[in-house]
Amino acid sequence: MFQTEAVICGAGIAGVAAAYFLTRMGLQDLVLVERADPLSLTSDKSTEAYRNWWPGPDGQMIAFMNRSIELLEAIAQASHNRIQLNRRGYLYATAEQAGLERLLQSAQTAERQGAGPLREHSHMASYRPSLPQGFEAGPDGADLIRHPALIRTLFPYLNPQTQAVLHVRRAGWLSAQQLGLYLLEEARAQGARLWRGEVVGLETQAGAIHAVVVQRPDGALQTLKTPLFVSAAGPLQGAIGQMLGLELPVFAERHLKLSFSEALGVVPREAPMLIWLDEVALPWSPEEQALLVEDAATRWLLQKLPGGAHCRPDGPYDSPILIGLYNPRLEPVPPVFPLSPDPFYPELTLRALSCMLPELRAYFPRLPRAWVDGGYYLKTPENRPLIGPLPVAGAYILGALSGFGVMAACAAGELLAAHVLGRPLPAYAPAFVPGRYQDPAYQQRLAAWGETAQL
Repeated sequence: MFQTEAVICGAGIAGVAAAYFLTRMGLQDLVLVERADPLSLTSDKSTEAYRNWWPGPDGQMIAFMNRSIELLEAIAQASHNRIQLNRRGYLYATAEQAGLERLLQSAQTAERQGAGPLREHSHMASYRPSLPQGFEAGPDGADLIRHPALIRTLFPYLNPQTQAVLHVRRAGWLSAQQLGLYLLEEARAQGARLWRGEVVGLETQAGAIHAVVVQRPDGALQTLKTPLFVSAAGPLQGAIGQMLGLELPVFAERHLKLSFSEALGVVPREAPMLIWLDEVALPWSPEEQALLVEDAATRWLLQKLPGGAHCRPDGPYDSPILIGLYNPRLEPVPPVFPLSPDPFYPELTLRALSCMLPELRAYFPRLPRAWVDGGYYLKTPENRPLIGPLPVAGAYILGALSGFGVMAACAAGELLAAHVLGRPLPAYAPAFVPGRYQDPAYQQRLAAWGETAQL
C-alpha cells in the first residue's frame, strides 16, 4: 500500500489549481489521479474567458471572481504573461428597450456589490476602447452607451438596430492550456505527483477517509493510504459522491462551441467578447423555412429562441479564427464521453450570431468549415460552486464550476486549500460550502434566486 498526504481526483483545471495551492501552503506530498491526459476532459474545451460581472442576491460571486482575477494577474506578471491574459472586456448588446433596462439595472447592482463603477457615455471622447493586448492598463467597472449613433460609430459591426451596449471592463480571456500547465508544473515542482488511473473506490475508517483505490491503465488496482481526499472530478462528481454515500446537489448540461476561419473580417481582431441579449428569430429563406417546417426534428428552429449567442476572436492578433457559442436548448443530461456530434450546431450558431452581426450572413450560401467541441457544465441549482468539506471527515470537494471553471480556478483552488489546511477563510467562503443546502433559510432564498449569470 502506498501512502501520501492527500489525493486529488481529477487533473483538470480545478484539480491542478487545488494541487498548486495545497503545495504552496505546505503539503509536501500529494497525488493527482487522472484517467486521461491532464486538462483534457473539459478544461481544454473552454471559451477561456473571465469576468467579474455576476448577478445575484449578494456580492459573493463578484468578490470570489475579483480574487480569482487578482491571482490570474499575479500569475501573468510572474510568468511574463505566459497565460496570454488580456482585458478586452465583455460587450453586452441589445436592440430592445427591455434589454436596456435590464443592462442598467444589472450594472447598478453590480456596482453596489463590488464590480466597479458604472460610467455612462454620450460622446466619443469620454469612452476608452480596450487595449488589443495586455491586461494592466484597463479600467474597472463598466461603460454604458445608450446612444445608437455613438454605438454605430464605436461598434459598426453590430446590428444597426442596437439600442444599448454595456462594456464590462474587468473581463477578457486567456490561454486555459497555459494556465493549467503552469499550475501543474509549479505543483509538481513542490512535490505533487501525477498518477494515470481512475478512482474506483474510497475506504473509510471510523467515518473518516482512510484510503483511495485507483485502477491503473493496465487494470491493476493500487491503494493509496491517505487522510485527505479532494474530489475535483469535473462532470463526474456525482459518481465520486456516490462512493461516499452522498447525493450531491448537482446536474450536468451539455454545451458546445464552434470555431472557424472568419476570413471576411466581420469581427475586428481587437473586439471584446460580444454577447447578444435579445431573443432571436433565426434568418431563413422562404425555401429553407418550408423544408424545416416539414420535419418535427427541425421545426423548433423556426421559433423565437433565447438570447445569449456570443463570440470572440481567438488566437494571435493576426489569426482569423472566431469562436462562437449558442446553446438555446439546455436540460440536465448524464455526462457521456465522447460527446455525440450535432450536425446542426454550426449553422444554428452562425445564424444566431448573425442577429447580432448581420454581415456574418455572407457565409450562409457556403458555410465555412467549422470545428465543434464542448463538454458538460456541472451545476448547482443556483449556479454557484461547491468548495469545502463533505460530510465524511477528510473528504473535500472542488466542483460544480459550471461554465466558469477557468476564470474561477485560482480562487477556488486557494479556497479549497484554506479549508483543507485550516487557514483563515475569506468572507465569501460560506457561500460555496456544500453544507449550505442544510440551512432552511438558504433553501428559502433559492426559491427566489433570479438570474444565475450563465452564458
